Amino acid sequence: MSRLQCPHCLRPQSHCLCPLIPSLDSRTRVLLLQHPSEVNHALNTARLAALGLRNAELIVGEVFEDLSRLLNQPGYRARLLFPADDSQPLQTYAPSDEPLLLVVPDGTWRKARKLLHLNPLLAALPRVTLADGGVSRYRLRKAPGPGALSTVEAIVQALQVLEAPASFEPLLRPFEALIEGQIAAMGEETYLKNHGGE
Repeated sequence: MSRLQCPHCLRPQSHCLCPLIPSLDSRTRVLLLQHPSEVNHALNTARLAALGLRNAELIVGEVFEDLSRLLNQPGYRARLLFPADDSQPLQTYAPSDEPLLLVVPDGTWRKARKLLHLNPLLAALPRVTLADGGVSRYRLRKAPGPGALSTVEAIVQALQVLEAPASFEPLLRPFEALIEGQIAAMGEETYLKNHGGE
């Protein structure tokens, strides 16, 4: 028998995160393009980000038929948050700047690259990147290298830069509760053996 699921955050109702999910305004519009393999991932951080931001949209797929319309939203400049040699570091908006439509592919690095490969319009967008040195709080995952963040962490870091001095830290509350819950479920000893001492 399957456990009852919260229809909003998609967590088991006994572990519903909705009370921790904020409802934040942002000048930046966030468009999350999620690879289908991420949808049922226990730590679906893209969904948490989309639920916590009023000006965000989450679309699941591999090939996005309606991409041209999604990327050309009046009043926004579309930018892809993804590393490349010619990526521009994000900078705080000047008062007269047109805000960004921040397009965030969600999946493993391999799956995210596949999304770019299958959607040439996406790959053609100007790219922006986060400052080096971001430290992930995602203690359950072996990141490919320093500065590798979960999707929600990358969005928070991007918005903190773009919209300084506004704070988007509340978006991380459900994420941190998720991680604490997973550590509790696996037991401290297992956690330390597999993830400790890093």
